[in-house]
Amino acid sequence: MDLDVLNMFVIAGGTLAIPILAFVASFLLWPSALIRIYYWYWRRALGMQVRYANYDDYQFCYSYRGRPGYRPSILMLHGFSAHKDMWLSIVKFLPKNLHLVCVDMPGHEGTTRSDLDDYSISGQAKRIHQFVECIKLNRRPFHLVGTSMGGNVAGVYAAQYPEDICSLTLICPAGLPSTTDSKFIKQLRELQESKRIDRIPLIPSTPEEMADMLKLCSYVRFKVPQQILQGLVDVRIPHNEFYRKLFLEIVDEKSRHSLHENMSKIRAPTQVIWGKQDQVLDVSGASVLASAIPDCHVYILENCGHSVVVERPRKTANLILEFLALLHSIDNNKKQA
Repeated sequence: MDLDVLNMFVIAGGTLAIPILAFVASFLLWPSALIRIYYWYWRRALGMQVRYANYDDYQFCYSYRGRPGYRPSILMLHGFSAHKDMWLSIVKFLPKNLHLVCVDMPGHEGTTRSDLDDYSISGQAKRIHQFVECIKLNRRPFHLVGTSMGGNVAGVYAAQYPEDICSLTLICPAGLPSTTDSKFIKQLRELQESKRIDRIPLIPSTPEEMADMLKLCSYVRFKVPQQILQGLVDVRIPHNEFYRKLFLEIVDEKSRHSLHENMSKIRAPTQVIWGKQDQVLDVSGASVLASAIPDCHVYILENCGHSVVVERPRKTANLILEFLALLHSIDNNKKQA
């Protein structure tokens, strides 16, 4: 073989080996870094841009795609201990010409975390209103989406700032009393009785606890490699003290049933999506909302747990789009009548 050709193969092999070795090293040694890169790449691939907005000395971090148009903008509020990127699985199935905004909730990811802040549900709703005013999202009424803790905040927001929103989607929202205890509620009771409330199932600190949390939150059994579980834990551990404080705040008497206390004030057309096999927040909450909100559309997803956004992203995106199309059709009919 010609020496130049041999050198070319050696150089080509070395060029390919470097990124492969870097990937393997990251996977084995720094899985948390790999997870961050993964979200960064996914945001770029979907056209989501990260921005910051300031309200006095408070900073909000958010991602967005598109611009306000004739269709309502969509604001998405994530759940407890998550972040704005959890919505990427749904963003993938939404039209690129829709104006989407995903914000880090108070104290999460890039949004300000302060010991002096009010992390009750009503306090978080107030902060989200400040964010909405910062980016002037409420120049026109927008569609508000919230899941779990974010669903609780979204429902309270809709009740307290009705002029801001035109419609609402609540996905397995917290903040409701239930006649049936979920597996998670039973676990919390057992921990309280044994005085081990520091071992909250939604705040893992080991790969094994992370695997247990994923099983609790999902009906679908995802096969997650040990290194990825370690990476997920590594990303969360620096924030676990805050998560414990926040959790105790939102299960306190002031916030525990915030959505239930405000649901009768919700006047916007409301869509409720719930996983039938939700082990965190019992699906019976859907009927509680349906009986209290005048214009409420309920969708129960079979073979789906609490993590609806991750387990059924395409279905969830389609349900939101169908709901918005239905409201647009009803609005047009009213104008023509």
